[in-house]
Amino acid sequence: MSDPTAPITPGAPTASAGEQWNITGAVNTALSAAMAREPKLLVMGEDIADPIGGVWRTFAGLSTTYGTDRVRNTPISEQAIVGTAIGAALAGYRVVADIMFFDFIAVCLDQLANHAAKLRYMSGGVSGVPITVTTTVGSGRFGAQHTQSLEAWLMHTPGVKVVYPTTPEDAAGLMTTCIDDDDPCLFIQHSGTMFKKSPKAPSAAPPEGPAAVPLGVADVKRVGTDVSIIAYGVAVRDALRAADTLAGEGISAEVVDLRSLVPLDVDGILASVAKTRRAVVVHAATRFCGPGAEIAAVIGAELFGDLLAPVRRLGADYVPVPFAAELDPFPSAGSVADAVRGVLAGG
Repeated sequence: MSDPTAPITPGAPTASAGEQWNITGAVNTALSAAMAREPKLLVMGEDIADPIGGVWRTFAGLSTTYGTDRVRNTPISEQAIVGTAIGAALAGYRVVADIMFFDFIAVCLDQLANHAAKLRYMSGGVSGVPITVTTTVGSGRFGAQHTQSLEAWLMHTPGVKVVYPTTPEDAAGLMTTCIDDDDPCLFIQHSGTMFKKSPKAPSAAPPEGPAAVPLGVADVKRVGTDVSIIAYGVAVRDALRAADTLAGEGISAEVVDLRSLVPLDVDGILASVAKTRRAVVVHAATRFCGPGAEIAAVIGAELFGDLLAPVRRLGADYVPVPFAAELDPFPSAGSVADAVRGVLAGG
């Protein structure tokens, strides 16, 4: 097994053909390819230059290849990182700005919500802000201030696009799309999926970089006929595990990976649920007022007469995330399977 902390060669996957790669290497590949084709692409964040290459090694090798003028270490100031990124974008650059943990988005939320998200609207479409803010959410072992899934905050803010990849292939493609987008994008990674191996590593990255994955297009990770499990991020892993368990009970579960939260693939969601006529929505964000509430409302409004049971929602408990592992507040493969069984029983 390869060492996830080993240096990454810029512009190439972290594994050769037939071996495995992960989200960290896939994002690094997409970043390097984008920097090679776009000389006015800047990257900035805390400890992203070599030899550290970011706390998750996502940026390893980039400053060595493209220089510290384009790959810039910053002070520990999220306001400065995103504020500088917005200013550079208005001056004609594209910028990837890294916020180490998702929780720290709170520090620069004014820059994102009141500046990046609104400048196109307030300028009559003249001033786009082509920045991609990357961030990572961790497991409960990082404690209450390093584990919050806050995607609903930005989903509720018109003008910001929100993506949350689950696989290396989707991560590379979505990063490519976000960098090329003329509006601000939030690119979320979960530490529980970043080093998960995938057997689909390409033998070499094409000269133009990874193939772009369009925003607003969900991916059916598993086809089924009895129930649709709508998920994103780390919850897709639990949904697939639950589907495996349920298959042994004769239950066919379809797993839909949203990949993009804004724009949201409403048509894709409805197509799946119209077929199965049952739905379970699951995410690691807090269940109360979480993204699943909007998804369930859309399903209920559009397919009310066709549903065989109410839509079931699973999310984290309404508590600060505890450090103690035995107090895990997140959905699991077991709780997803139980929710499906309940839906099939009629509610």
